[in-house]
Amino acid sequence: MKLLEERIRAEGRILSDKVLKVDAFLNHQVDTMLAVEIGREFARLFAHEHITKVLTIEASGIQFAMATGIALNVPFVYAKKKKAVTQGDQVYAASVHSFTRGETYQVSIVKDYLNPEDRVLIVDDFLATGAALVGLADIVAESGATLVGMGCVIEKTFQEGRGLIEERGIPVQSLARIVSMSPGQVEFTAEKPLQPVMAVGESADADHQADQAKETIQSSSTTADLNRIGAGIGC
Repeated sequence: MKLLEERIRAEGRILSDKVLKVDAFLNHQVDTMLAVEIGREFARLFAHEHITKVLTIEASGIQFAMATGIALNVPFVYAKKKKAVTQGDQVYAASVHSFTRGETYQVSIVKDYLNPEDRVLIVDDFLATGAALVGLADIVAESGATLVGMGCVIEKTFQEGRGLIEERGIPVQSLARIVSMSPGQVEFTAEKPLQPVMAVGESADADHQADQAKETIQSSSTTADLNRIGAGIGC
């Protein structure tokens, strides 16, 4: 995704050969229109997968999961890092190690919000070690739902995350894939434009759903444009 790569080059802060800060536009202060475009791109890439729910982990994946859910016209759910009193005991849980924070914590989702009938797309901001995504995959497996794929905004290809996920046979789509980075410089993979994930045994019905997803994406774009126009006129 060229727009995303350009923003990383312009506004990303490289703290070391493994640590990239994008808090100016992605995961602290958020460029909302960029988040919307990211959601539309994930919706395009997984349009044939009959997705019923988008799943992420708090907090930095929430904006992208929500944008993807809107584009697909499905709910999104986020795993909580701290169990709330209101959650009760009926939860799916997994342990996750954070690379950036250097700590392990438990994430959980109320069982009512993931069902065996669901077809789930996991969305997150970074793919590095893959620990958070593997934890979410374990939760989906425990629920009996079908995990159709994972969408990552930024991938550090020099870390082991993709390998861990692909070992499980899970399709992964990353919008910006970093090969290497050092202070003042970041190198992305030179790849062809991303192509949609095609489910096994594609049918006319799947093509119809993809067309519906495209219409939803276009509709959300029109609505956003109208809202911006209205805000400029009325207030």
